Amino acid sequence: MDNKITLAHGNGGRLMHELVDRLRLKFSNKILNEMADAAELNVPGNKLAFSTDSYVVKPIFFPGGDIGKLAVCGTVNDILMKGARPLFMSLAFIIEEGLELSILDRIAQSVKEASKKAKIQVVTGDIKVVEKGSLDKIFINTSGIGVISHQGKHIGTKAKVDDVIIINGTIAEHGIAILNAREKLGFVSGIKSDCRNLNLEVGRCLAASKNISVMRDPTRGGLAMALNEIAISSNLGIEINEEDIPIKPAVKNMCDILGFDPLYIANEGKFICFVDKKDASKVKKAIGKNARIMGKVVSNHKKEVHLKTEIGSGRILPMLESDQLPRIC
Repeated sequence: MDNKITLAHGNGGRLMHELVDRLRLKFSNKILNEMADAAELNVPGNKLAFSTDSYVVKPIFFPGGDIGKLAVCGTVNDILMKGARPLFMSLAFIIEEGLELSILDRIAQSVKEASKKAKIQVVTGDIKVVEKGSLDKIFINTSGIGVISHQGKHIGTKAKVDDVIIINGTIAEHGIAILNAREKLGFVSGIKSDCRNLNLEVGRCLAASKNISVMRDPTRGGLAMALNEIAISSNLGIEINEEDIPIKPAVKNMCDILGFDPLYIANEGKFICFVDKKDASKVKKAIGKNARIMGKVVSNHKKEVHLKTEIGSGRILPMLESDQLPRIC
């Protein structure tokens, strides 16, 4: 690791993981070391999921959403990945001097609408204002709390051999929508961010099976990075089939033109589920018509993700090294 922070340290790839580990070791404990989307906390009478995140997306308004909607959906989805029911969240604004009040009102209205739809309450918050030039318009920090059913199975970070991997829909829309809006590329593609809460799909998934090992929303670093994280934490291998990974043609075409790999592009309304193979079909059906079975967990090539391409060849999907697209969440 170099001795200075770069944008690549925030892209969800190898450098970010090294930075997280550098800091995590200073606070090491059993809960933190699980490195899940949300911490699982045992308190008298309840089991809770607790998450925190910061949102620095650029631009703050984009096709399919804005920084306010993103903050709510990101918080809710992290709690859902522990099999919890989201209940409460905090909301803190860090605002650059000179921001128009109309923009803040618009973002706050978006938070209101998204939190109502997700059935989560904003119960505490904060506002800080910094000098012009100290940050880019507005950043949002949130924390979220949800309750985990005592009847539910523990959903952790480790998969099991022969687990089947299911994804709930098409990938890479969020990152491509952000890129097109930020760089004003002029593509008339109709691509919008998939930013949304996953309450209903995750609820149906959990109702269909008690044999779910891991759930993960592949945000920064995309699908490939989420799979790498799970392979490493499980000390197992993962195999996926390229032809079974759903991608909209417009997204694939833009990635081909721009030289991006959609497997490493961020999502904000997708999740992957690792489930015992005997329950795979019913979980896929429960999630919905867009769900796809795309791979499995194996005992060989531990800590690696292998992709079988559409032409029948194979390649390893490594952790992301370079910075494909910073500040997408």
